[in-house]
Amino acid sequence: MLFYRLLLRLYPAWFRAEYGEEMCAIFVQRMQRERVIALWTSVFLEIFANAAAVHADALRQDVRWTVRVLRQSPGFSVTAVVVIALGVGANTAAFALLDHALLRPLPFADPDRLVMLHDMQLKQGVDRNLTSPPNFMDWRKMSKSFEAFGAYVAAPIAVNLSGRGEPIRLDSTLIGPEVFRVLGVKPAAGRLLSSHDERVDGPNILLMSHSVALSLFGSADAAVGKTVNLDNVAHTIVGVMPAGFAFPSRDFELWRPLRFTPALLANRSNHILYGVARLSPRTSLAEARAEMNGIATQLQRAYPKDNTDTGIGVIKLRDTVSPQSRLMVIVVFGAAFCLLLIACTNLANLFWARVLARKHEIAIRVAIGAARERLVRQFLTESLAIGLAGGVLGFMIAAAALPSLSVLVPTSLPIPDEPQVDWRIFLFATFVTLATSIAFGVGPAFRSSRNADANSLRARSDRSGRMDRLREVLVIGEIAGTVVLLIAAGLLVKALWNVQAIDPGFRTEGVLMLRTALPSPKYNPPAARRAFYSRVLEQVRALPRVSSAAYVSYHPMEFFSGRTAVGVPGVIDDPLKAPRAVRHYITPGFFSTLGIPLRQGREIDARDVEDSPQVAVLSESLARRLWPAEDPIGRTIFADGKRTVVGVVADIASRQLEDSTDAQIYFPAEQMTIASYYWPKDLLIRSSGNAMALASSIRRIIHDVEPEQAISDVQLLEDVVSAQTAPRRVQLRVLGTFTILAFSLAAIGIHGLLSFAVSARTQEVGVRMALGADRRSILVMFLRQGILLAFGGIVAAVPVAYFIVQMLRSVLFGVSPGDPLVYGAAALLALVMTIAGSIRPAVRAAAVDPLAAIRAE
Repeated sequence: MLFYRLLLRLYPAWFRAEYGEEMCAIFVQRMQRERVIALWTSVFLEIFANAAAVHADALRQDVRWTVRVLRQSPGFSVTAVVVIALGVGANTAAFALLDHALLRPLPFADPDRLVMLHDMQLKQGVDRNLTSPPNFMDWRKMSKSFEAFGAYVAAPIAVNLSGRGEPIRLDSTLIGPEVFRVLGVKPAAGRLLSSHDERVDGPNILLMSHSVALSLFGSADAAVGKTVNLDNVAHTIVGVMPAGFAFPSRDFELWRPLRFTPALLANRSNHILYGVARLSPRTSLAEARAEMNGIATQLQRAYPKDNTDTGIGVIKLRDTVSPQSRLMVIVVFGAAFCLLLIACTNLANLFWARVLARKHEIAIRVAIGAARERLVRQFLTESLAIGLAGGVLGFMIAAAALPSLSVLVPTSLPIPDEPQVDWRIFLFATFVTLATSIAFGVGPAFRSSRNADANSLRARSDRSGRMDRLREVLVIGEIAGTVVLLIAAGLLVKALWNVQAIDPGFRTEGVLMLRTALPSPKYNPPAARRAFYSRVLEQVRALPRVSSAAYVSYHPMEFFSGRTAVGVPGVIDDPLKAPRAVRHYITPGFFSTLGIPLRQGREIDARDVEDSPQVAVLSESLARRLWPAEDPIGRTIFADGKRTVVGVVADIASRQLEDSTDAQIYFPAEQMTIASYYWPKDLLIRSSGNAMALASSIRRIIHDVEPEQAISDVQLLEDVVSAQTAPRRVQLRVLGTFTILAFSLAAIGIHGLLSFAVSARTQEVGVRMALGADRRSILVMFLRQGILLAFGGIVAAVPVAYFIVQMLRSVLFGVSPGDPLVYGAAALLALVMTIAGSIRPAVRAAAVDPLAAIRAE
């Protein structure tokens, strides 16, 4: 019998209360005349079928009731749906970004076992540095913690692909065949690289990305075996990678075999590689790090000149995201979560007001026999219906917003740049919707139905101080969350202003930039390069409104521009101790094109040719460091050979605006003594008019000079510098949107609370006015209530905000986490918002007719 009563719990409580005892009595009678097996089989079938039917019938009634009730109050319905949509949409979009960038496993086999290995400069505090080919070979030979171990060239190698229509510029890398075994990938067509392809005298082959293969050949299979020219050298396509494959980052389209020449294997100071490996199944990350630390110690002893104070870092491939990029993503998610909490408190306030307004109705239904469980179930259906509508709308908002967040996806990860909407995101949106609907929709209804009694029938107004205090706490929470967002947004705005206020040291306005990387070996002879530069520059300078033009190896903001040691004979002879400067090979006119001031000496000009004395121009900071109180002009340095300093120019920002401390050194393009990697490739043109309008004319000039030359990266220098702050601007735009929404929701919450307070206290206001209170005192009374709520929210928010922004120090460029101006402005805005939301209810309270209020009650 006990088990049968347990089965009856499948029915709703109200159904058991009405029919339970009768069903038990019938069951006892059946036990006396039916066989046990037949009885229980029948009982199971009946109970499961009938319970499902009862629940379905109740659900149909609840849905009909919900539709009818929501139609009767469209204002409440629309407001609740929009509030839920804002909270769900913001959190779903932010979670999709967080999941895509920081949580989702990388698209490789057993991604948790993938690690990256790199040099660590222990005394210099450099956490991650490239390693040399000899060091990598020793790592692979001496380590036992990895089942596969490969290497790749970290910097992209841009090449001109020709032979298939118009030449195009693509990023490639040199990669060891073992890397593909490490990643556990298979080609979409053809084959991967093998150990035979590592031979120095091997044929020129490559792997191509799926997207490029489709654009050039129509399909992956059609590309295999075809020949294309990379920098005018024929290469055979042996394989096509699967769609979506990205390694080492999403910018790479071509992969060629990494081949170690004797010269590379003999030079431990040539740091060009990262290592990537797969941990053995029974080896932990800590064990691998311990082993590599031991190997680093051995290499320090064996090669003290090159490996002194050099360690070996081992990090998970998933953790290669820079701290700043990681923090930007986390801040967006944290702001979205804060907005969700504000939306939820607003939603709870809406439901409290609705339930309290209907408490008289609820009490009548309870008095005539309605089960409280049935009432709660109806309110649950109502909140879930609103939640479902808001969740669907929020999911659509999130899907539409995701493309705008792609700039926040770290570029260092081998993943697509745009977060995708899939089942994980759908489940998160569903969870947020259900949690929001249940936690903040049903609670007020359950409490109200539980407390419904005869007292609720005697008066329509609810004077429950406990409920009023709870609603006040919710509003204080909304204000506090808004203040936290205001403070965070204000600090980030100031940080962005500080970054944008940095003087890069060169003039960006009116400068067009494009890349024409010359292919080797066709342009190996200096005379061939000289002829190309002179012909292009002569014709470009002759264009209308062009004031100057020049070539440089890499534009100032190029992250992959290399550095060189600058030694001084008899002063700094050791290259390892010499200061390092970003090297630029330039053509005459470079400094005037960028507006870089000359401080001393002369610029690089037409006299600095191949067979003339080797010269260099230094930046101010480098000159001061080498000769603190002396004239640098005429001094001898060792930098890409022995050179004479002929000029000093102002410092410029290099690689990045933030924390840009790199010194600069400039060499004549015709006096190159190093590899083609530094051949001048970026053409800079200063124009007095619309610089971008010159692009077509410049393309035509370059095509006439070299028909097979690819042209890429056509952009304004202003846009290049502006791109430095693009992630900050997007983050701030998102955070600002969340802050505005939170601000609006908090204002609505205050207005709703005070409006309900006016309605609930109409009789009290009437009595006060009948006893002599004037309208001004009534107005002040309600305004004071709103202002006290604002102060409560501000007081609660300030310490929370200060604690949170401590974690944002790395992105608060030049801004103190406790900036009093930002905190004061946030508090003032919160106070203004509170007063604005309080004025209308307070004015309505002051306009109450005392006789009408008392008579109505």
